[in-house]
Amino acid sequence: MKKIISLILVAVMALSALILASCKDNNEAEAEKGKIIVNTNAYFAPFEYYDGTEIVGVDVEIMNKVGEKLGKTIQFDNTEFAVIIDNVEKGEVCDAGAAGITITEARAEKVDFSIPYYTSVQYVIYAEDNEKFAGDKEYILWDELADLKLGVQTDTTGMIYAESEVEEGVLAGTSTEVVNFDNAQLAADAIPAGQLDVVIIDQLPAQYIVEKNAGFKCLPLYYKGADGEEDSPTEEQYAICVTKGNTELLNAINEVLTEMLKDDGKGSNEVLDLVMKHMGMN
Repeated sequence: MKKIISLILVAVMALSALILASCKDNNEAEAEKGKIIVNTNAYFAPFEYYDGTEIVGVDVEIMNKVGEKLGKTIQFDNTEFAVIIDNVEKGEVCDAGAAGITITEARAEKVDFSIPYYTSVQYVIYAEDNEKFAGDKEYILWDELADLKLGVQTDTTGMIYAESEVEEGVLAGTSTEVVNFDNAQLAADAIPAGQLDVVIIDQLPAQYIVEKNAGFKCLPLYYKGADGEEDSPTEEQYAICVTKGNTELLNAINEVLTEMLKDDGKGSNEVLDLVMKHMGMN
């Protein structure tokens, strides 16, 4: 009899464990349904950066509004910029990517992009005592970067532009060297160390680094006009990307951005206001 009771108790305990495990799995699954996981690279202020241990910035506030719209929690995961597009394409570790990501044809083959929400230009960061860029300059031409060591953040458009110019553009045939870094701040730190001459990165991160670090200046990067045409900036547009086919999330992002991009009647909008806020300019 004791053996039978023991067997029954074992069976009941095993069944209870299975029920508890099932409930736990169901709860975790439900929690995941209510969460949107966003990959970012939190070294791209003012769009994403660390405030203590918390990731904050323009993209964070945009996606939090998306979460509110869908009734879901937004989880930002910091990772290397170079893997964000591939992670979003697979849709296994994240649902979206928000990291000041420029729309390109190659990236659009892998992910779906939202409407553009910010237009940027490439900037050049250099030491303020760099005689090559002394004087009252308004911008720097690609030609002026010949034979220099150019620091870039891996897989950013700064890297794409720089490598393209070295391989087949105005810097082809020169001794110009492109050096990759995990983020723009690390690249900038290499200038006073004598490892680099300049850093090529987007406008706002460049201005943020110059503001936060003594001894640097920055100027926009331009293409020289051909046949009497005016010189033109190296321009691009940012968007948020999602896994292809995730129309619910994409539509929600577009709706939020459309509302935030409405002119406030003063020549600004909510996105630009957030940029100013996270640049510490309002």
